[in-house]
Amino acid sequence: MKQVIQDVKTGETSLETVPPPALSPTTVRVRTAASLISAGTEKMIIDLAEKSYLGKAQARPDLAKKVLRKVRTEGVWTTIRKVVARLERPMPLGYSAAGIVEEVGAEVAGVQVGDRVAMAGAGYANHAEVNVVPKNLLAPLPDGVSFGEAAYATVGSIALQGVRLAAPRLGETAVVIGLGLIGLLTVQLLKANGCRVVGVDVNAAAVERAKAMGLVAGVVSTNEDVAAVVNRHTRGHGVDHTLITAATDSNAPIEQAGRLTRRKGDVVIVGEVGMKIPRDTYYHKELEVKVSMSYGPGRYDPTYEEGGIDYPYDYVRWTEQRNMEAVLRLMAEGALDVDTLTTHRYSFAKALDAYSVIRDETEPYVGIVLDYDLEASKCIQERVPVHPSGTHRTPDCLGIGVVGAGNYASVHLLPHLRDHARTTLRGLATATGSNAQRQADAFGFAYCTTALQPLLEDETIDALFIATRHSTHAEFARRALQAGKHVFVEKPMVVTPAQLQAVQEAYTAAQAEGTGPTGLMVGLNRRFAPMAQTLRDAFPAAAPLQMIYRVNSGAVDTDAWLHRPEEGGGMLVGEMVHFIDLMQWVCGAVPTNVCARALRLDRADRVETDNVALTLSFADGSTGTLCYNTVGDEAAPKERLEVYGGGAGAVLDDFRRLEVTQEGATSTTRAWSQDKGQASQVEATVQGFRERGRAPIAFEELAVGMQAVFATRDALTSMAPAAVHG
Repeated sequence: MKQVIQDVKTGETSLETVPPPALSPTTVRVRTAASLISAGTEKMIIDLAEKSYLGKAQARPDLAKKVLRKVRTEGVWTTIRKVVARLERPMPLGYSAAGIVEEVGAEVAGVQVGDRVAMAGAGYANHAEVNVVPKNLLAPLPDGVSFGEAAYATVGSIALQGVRLAAPRLGETAVVIGLGLIGLLTVQLLKANGCRVVGVDVNAAAVERAKAMGLVAGVVSTNEDVAAVVNRHTRGHGVDHTLITAATDSNAPIEQAGRLTRRKGDVVIVGEVGMKIPRDTYYHKELEVKVSMSYGPGRYDPTYEEGGIDYPYDYVRWTEQRNMEAVLRLMAEGALDVDTLTTHRYSFAKALDAYSVIRDETEPYVGIVLDYDLEASKCIQERVPVHPSGTHRTPDCLGIGVVGAGNYASVHLLPHLRDHARTTLRGLATATGSNAQRQADAFGFAYCTTALQPLLEDETIDALFIATRHSTHAEFARRALQAGKHVFVEKPMVVTPAQLQAVQEAYTAAQAEGTGPTGLMVGLNRRFAPMAQTLRDAFPAAAPLQMIYRVNSGAVDTDAWLHRPEEGGGMLVGEMVHFIDLMQWVCGAVPTNVCARALRLDRADRVETDNVALTLSFADGSTGTLCYNTVGDEAAPKERLEVYGGGAGAVLDDFRRLEVTQEGATSTTRAWSQDKGQASQVEATVQGFRERGRAPIAFEELAVGMQAVFATRDALTSMAPAAVHG
């Protein structure tokens, strides 16, 4: 399919052929009929992308500070690789569109194939021939509302949410500062609420356009005294509500809003503007300031948007989905006219011409609608060739398929697979077509797709590398083993005991097939780090060890998918398996039981699994204590491992500094950049799959590591020691 892509690194906007996005059980596939270019938002993205690295850093100082912190903790080269990988990720443009439902996920109710819908959301409602959208970001189209009109539903909801925060009453007066697309929609919605509206903009043409929508007064703020105009229409009191829909770094709009709003009135900020509130003005009038959050309640809540869990109607009357429905209803009733806002229409094939208008500003514009050929979008390739004429697989090379190409895989997995002398990259699958195409091109894959099945059916693929969200690992690994592929799966291998059993059964069955050994490897890379190897070699093989591992992970957003038990497994399953595995490998024995306690951060009746202190007992008499926390300062080093035993001691600091003390002497090894063993792990895995048909870590070790994690969860729940069942 075709999709508009923004290159964040170079600033280039392109129309590319990519595979259609993957349908999940909680999403709906929609063939796009029309989409709206949100000129203000999208131009801001394009302008940022066109800046130099220095310009990007100046525009986003918050991100620049994060980069500097990573340099201090991880080293220069590791940080550079991560920054470059993020900049090279393609950004799909668009977030407001409409179309026809083509396929419905198994867990979605209330939506049927053939329904006409409006769709919302950056990353979902893209300028693309096909989109996959969660149910709560869809709204049915009323009769009489065209696709072109419905493409305005999302931006209309942004305007409506601002009006809802203002809560205007019949007969009140409001000012709208900024008469672009959102501002003009806001004017109409305020009029529909029975308000008298004054419009303000620096552009005379924008003011004239707004006057045609029934303003009591339209003011060009550079030519007239806006306060004087407002006073004439409010008998000197000032307006009841001021809604700022401008987009500027300047503080002028919020200063002006304070002057125009009556005492005890309110100011609602919808656009992105300077936020230095002049205290005296706002204090003496006791003004209330509200910041509107996009389309309404539910926005940025993954449980609502991705999980499809709606808020109770009686308690949250207006969600982002219900705002979309209200906007569409207003269109159907004639109370909201968006056709007059459409200054330009292009066929989707000429989308880049539309962006030229925005970038070059050669002519005035407000609403720019893209129209799609619904018949053409019915015939879309699931598998898109990228480098089909590249190097073909030879007998001494391992044919590689990869599922998932997020930030971690792009930095720590794909480069090593590409650079290996004995691999051939065949197929790459990711959930979004744009990322699949870009990453396949960057790393030299023969083709890309958004489905797993083409990789499983490809006989030139010997090994499947899985780097998707944790909840998918077990199922993808099981299917790959059944297809006769070697499997490398990023940690954790599974997120539940039931999944572990299913993978164990698939692995056992694969070994019994008689077609040769099938390897399964998990991305537990720390045991392959050079400094970890040196540390382990410092201790006698038979000596029981005492190990103390401190991990300062840094806070992870509580709404992140990693925290969801059914998707990420939480930090215990998703992260701590790394450190349990390293201690297991250092002492060379399997864990047998565990004691654990969690940090009590609140009084909620739940088991805290993010901030944990646990002590493992190992079969050889060794002990390992892991203190894992997310409540420390991110600027502090992340990892410190101390090991004592057999007359020796060692301290490993963040894989950048190692001290080994033996026979009264201490040797110190330092590194400019972290090496946590990713490259060595890929080398060992490829070699193991090619030469021996098995992974460099025995499956029994991988399984008992997961059992130790599940035993830790049991110990936290019972507040008693728990046995590790290997």
